[in-house]
Amino acid sequence: MSKTSLTIGIVAETAKNETRVAVAPQDLSRFAGLAKDVQILVEKGAGKGAQFTDKMYADAGAKLSTTKQAWAADVVLKINTPEAKEVANLKKGAIVISLTQGANADKVFKAVEKQGAGILSLERIPRTSRAQAMDVLSSQANIAGYRAVLEATQHYGRFMPLMMTAAGSAKPARVAVLGAGVAGLQAIATAKRLGAVVEAYDVRPEVAEQIQSLGAKFMDLGIEEEGAGEGGYAKELSAEGKKKQQQALQDKLATFDIVITTAQIPGRPAPVLVTEATVKNMRPGSVIVDLAAATGGNCPLTVADKVTVKHDVILVGHTNYPGFLPADASAFFGRNLFNLLKIMVVEDKLNLNYEDDILNAAVLLADGKARKN
Repeated sequence: MSKTSLTIGIVAETAKNETRVAVAPQDLSRFAGLAKDVQILVEKGAGKGAQFTDKMYADAGAKLSTTKQAWAADVVLKINTPEAKEVANLKKGAIVISLTQGANADKVFKAVEKQGAGILSLERIPRTSRAQAMDVLSSQANIAGYRAVLEATQHYGRFMPLMMTAAGSAKPARVAVLGAGVAGLQAIATAKRLGAVVEAYDVRPEVAEQIQSLGAKFMDLGIEEEGAGEGGYAKELSAEGKKKQQQALQDKLATFDIVITTAQIPGRPAPVLVTEATVKNMRPGSVIVDLAAATGGNCPLTVADKVTVKHDVILVGHTNYPGFLPADASAFFGRNLFNLLKIMVVEDKLNLNYEDDILNAAVLLADGKARKN
């Protein structure tokens, strides 16, 4: 029998270009207070990409461990979907907490079942007021929206704000943000802080007030079809609605210097908002930053993880914007996980109470068995 009441494993990320880690060293004390005699196992080198050294984790009270040791904890914390070979180290009754929409998710789920373990999908945490503090999608989207604007400034060959000098003046950049979810709203706020003239569009008309509160103009395309879905997410428009949307945007986006697209639909390919015809219609040197590149892109010309030029327009297709700010992104992610674990650890033990709406929605496997939720 374990001498500790709870072991928590923080493992290294293996996904390409991933710099984050599930928990930052400065937050280990939070996790240590979840139960009596908590032991935190950190895989050696897990924080390297975020410039968190092994010494920082050790000084914060963690036990530096091998991959196998960290994966053998009661609770394993990870950002991206694990690999099947990693979950082979899980012990019976353990649970992995991570994002689960990776390409090999089905294979991973079968491997977790074989180990008699469980998996909690962070994407499945509901969008409710109570769950906000646990919502990693929102915390990371905030970072993505901010970083996307900075990325646009790197590729746009002009000033963002109005500049007046003895040599003359330069007009402020015109920025369009498509999608007013968490990432979109942060992109609006950041672009405004940098002095750009900003307009934003969303298929959900109820977000117009939020857009305007940030100092941007709501772009009304006159589609006459609402795209509000469940849980605050957008839903897919009808074929006719999509056609009207794309045509209206084709005409409208020709007047902008920078376009930041953020539209995504859970579990579906990203909707096409910026067609090739639209790109051809834009001014040379314009920039499109496509935050949906990982799921097909809001522009079909976007190439995932590359910056390309098509029809004299620069298309930015990075797929991990939080990874550009790994220290803060890891800290946010870890605090989300801590808030989640607070409802999972009761009287010093892991307790998966399915009467809790959050756990009922997010736990997909438990003790090697798939759950119907």
